[in-house]
Amino acid sequence: MIGTFVNVGTIIIGSLVGGLFKKILSDRVNKALFIAMGLAAFGLGINSVVQNMPDSKFPVLFIASLAIGGAVGTMIDIDGRVGRLTSRSKGSSDAPSGAEASGPRLGEGLVTGCLLYCIGTLSILGPVQSALNGDHTFLFTNATLDLVTSMVLATTYGVGMCLAAGVLLLWQGSIYGLTLLVGKFITDTMMCELSIVGGFLIAMSGLGILEIKDCKTLNFLPALIVPPVWCLLFA
Repeated sequence: MIGTFVNVGTIIIGSLVGGLFKKILSDRVNKALFIAMGLAAFGLGINSVVQNMPDSKFPVLFIASLAIGGAVGTMIDIDGRVGRLTSRSKGSSDAPSGAEASGPRLGEGLVTGCLLYCIGTLSILGPVQSALNGDHTFLFTNATLDLVTSMVLATTYGVGMCLAAGVLLLWQGSIYGLTLLVGKFITDTMMCELSIVGGFLIAMSGLGILEIKDCKTLNFLPALIVPPVWCLLFA
């Protein structure tokens, strides 16, 4: 859980910094930070693919996983549903400025923040890697990304964005605990195949952050289910 605690801590710190020093953090600085994080995410994703691909027992499984996962996610329209949920919360922020608007505005920010912090490949695979191998690389990377994200969000919604850290703790803590319970069913082969697919999704996220290509990564999240199902049935 060390990685999760670090992740929670960076959200709190980022929210405090963004809320208290929002006049210092200009748009140009925020953009530079996002570029740095996009490059880091893309590099980490490619590295995960390159490291695990030689050990893959099913060399084409990642292709099937991305195809099946992308098709299912697109039919369900995960990206669109998340976008509409965020837009709906933004709709409540049309109240007049001032104290009366602080509640709705903060609610909008918390919904957006929780979605950004929790629904992502790093936030899902990170606790799994941490529970099985004591490897916190994904969580530390996610923590750095969330630090920047929380700073940017807090410049708009204030230090109340710290509350989103509690949601992340429950989310990643649940994944961590579940992994410990079913750990005996998770094999090295399964983790290898999962890491390859996850690496591609992380790289896709990096491309989105860099505004090179909006791959709608959320629609591909079901791809993470295919390798475990395949390995349980056929490995």
